[in-house]
Amino acid sequence: MSIVDVHVHLTPKCFIDVVQKGEDWYGMTVEDGELDNPKNLWTPEQRIAEMDRLGVDMHLVSPTDVFYQYHQEPTVTAKIARACNTEISELANAYPQRFMGLGTLPLQDIDLALAELEYGMGRLGLKGFMIDDHVNGVTYDDPVFDPFWERVERLGAFMLVHQYGPTVTETRTRKYFLHNTVGNSVDRALTYGCLVGGGVMDRFPSLKICLGHAGGFVPYAVDRMDKGWEMFPKYRGMAEKPPSKYLDRFYYDTTTFTDRNLRFLVDVVGSDRVVLGSDWPAPMAVDDPVGAIRDSPVLLEREKEAILWGNISKALG
Repeated sequence: MSIVDVHVHLTPKCFIDVVQKGEDWYGMTVEDGELDNPKNLWTPEQRIAEMDRLGVDMHLVSPTDVFYQYHQEPTVTAKIARACNTEISELANAYPQRFMGLGTLPLQDIDLALAELEYGMGRLGLKGFMIDDHVNGVTYDDPVFDPFWERVERLGAFMLVHQYGPTVTETRTRKYFLHNTVGNSVDRALTYGCLVGGGVMDRFPSLKICLGHAGGFVPYAVDRMDKGWEMFPKYRGMAEKPPSKYLDRFYYDTTTFTDRNLRFLVDVVGSDRVVLGSDWPAPMAVDDPVGAIRDSPVLLEREKEAILWGNISKALG
């Protein structure tokens, strides 16, 4: 069975080639794309060599998060998405044993997003898409997104939720890298709460949503969510059950960094909902993602197999 890392990024060459000449690319410049990280400039062959070193068979590649560009004029974002998605598709087609693709979408315009969703899943052969925790401050429980979720469910797209910026913590402080180390996890818990409370997971029961960064604070916060659901019925929204009853409706990657957190995640959400994810090539990536699972003293062998390949094989079907 192939070991698949679901949380890896790519800065597209179509962007790099333009901005390195000092030009802008659909309003984006050399300051975007995390080009200060040399791994974002690597060739496919260099990526594959790194995968071999880490013991990873397949990368489920998504664009670097800066390419969401939800704040731009929608037709511009649609062009950015098409360029990114096409390049990722070409990579997967050139190396079908090593790469699969997740695209990006112009989610500030639902019609354009639906068109790119269909094109990406159909013509480009993508497995799904990576999306932010919100679209210009609008959360995914908003009814405007119902046609989107209906199409995502019908097409069987795998959706990776991954923040860009600013995260919610930045309204309070921009110090100490907390916008990332805390903000990412807070944003993911808000996304979970909105999808559950807004009834999205009840209306679309076959959605395949992966909450990046191990679900953020969801595993820790969900018991308090349950208490609130019990004590304040008027705030339940459209959720048919307590929030914890939806934990097994999501997937969660393994960017936990410690055996302690890994075991906690598995205990809370179930070993059948956890998939391998490293956040490569970001500086915050798990250094040895496969070894962290294979050598973990807190996981059973059947849990390791599920996390490394079994669960994602079922999800991508």
